[in-house]
Amino acid sequence: MFNKMEPKAVELPSDEPEQLMIKSQEKTDNQYGCDPYKRDINALLDYGVINIDKPSGPTSHEVVSWVRKILNIENAGHGGTLDPKVTGILPCALGRATRVLSVLLSAGKEYIGVMNLHNSEKIKKVEKVFKTFTGKIYQIPPIKSSVIRKLRIREIYYLNVLEMEQNHVLFKVGCEAGTYIRKLCFDIGEALCSGAHMLELRRTKVGKFKEDQSLVSLQNLKDAYSIYMEEGEEKYLRSMISPMEKMVEHAPKIYVRDSAVDALCHGADLAAAGVCYIDARIDSNMQVAFMTLKKELIGFGTAKLNAMKIYKAKSGIVANSSKIFMERGIYPNWKEFKIKP
Repeated sequence: MFNKMEPKAVELPSDEPEQLMIKSQEKTDNQYGCDPYKRDINALLDYGVINIDKPSGPTSHEVVSWVRKILNIENAGHGGTLDPKVTGILPCALGRATRVLSVLLSAGKEYIGVMNLHNSEKIKKVEKVFKTFTGKIYQIPPIKSSVIRKLRIREIYYLNVLEMEQNHVLFKVGCEAGTYIRKLCFDIGEALCSGAHMLELRRTKVGKFKEDQSLVSLQNLKDAYSIYMEEGEEKYLRSMISPMEKMVEHAPKIYVRDSAVDALCHGADLAAAGVCYIDARIDSNMQVAFMTLKKELIGFGTAKLNAMKIYKAKSGIVANSSKIFMERGIYPNWKEFKIKP
């Protein structure tokens, strides 16, 4: 039997809750825009994301290619490569939502794996070494990797022994994007002076994408799309596709009034007068997501001020626009809104 250990209470960056400050309370006009979860199926196929359960065997690129063929769409992309034998969560963005995938780099990822120790070790010694690999660590990508093999820093948010049986260690790790778990296991083995290697690995979390939230197999996706095309029944397919806003749930946000949306869509920077709600976590030079009051993603920008200064600002530019996703014309020009006394 495994010797069970109590996991610690830990969090990824994406687990930090939103902390909204109210700068201006304003209602949104329902004749403009749409609640992301009420978009029609065609819009979801162009601005959606699927929480794919990657099987063992194919590469992440092959899985995305199959999704593209199943849904008969031209473009799709994934939120973080998994090795062929690794299973688990692979967020797959559809159509124009692929441009949003970069935001997942700041979300953090979680894995559960099995590590094989080359010699028998005591649990306390393994736990002690695990602690030394928590925090900022140095890694050189393995030889079989798609990036340049140079020393880089990655953060391990938590690394826990869950169970242990003989030379097999069941562990859970929360880490920064770009961390190589196979290399982490090798380095732990070196620190133990006995050697170790990874036997199995499954990704269990990417930001707000979790195993217990609409995890979709390729076969189920194919069946749902076939039912939609042959019978016109979209509920099964709709249940598998989330709006692209799912990818930014963890990100610091600024919610803007309806009259400011179209200006942002035309590339304007965000002025203080357009702000309604600000996430208290925002600091200057931080990437932020611009959102409508209906929680639609407008685009990304860079905050010029921290949250408190944005809250107090009476005028001026508070954030620069960098990447816009919402199409122009969904909200009217600010001149078309009635000026209230």
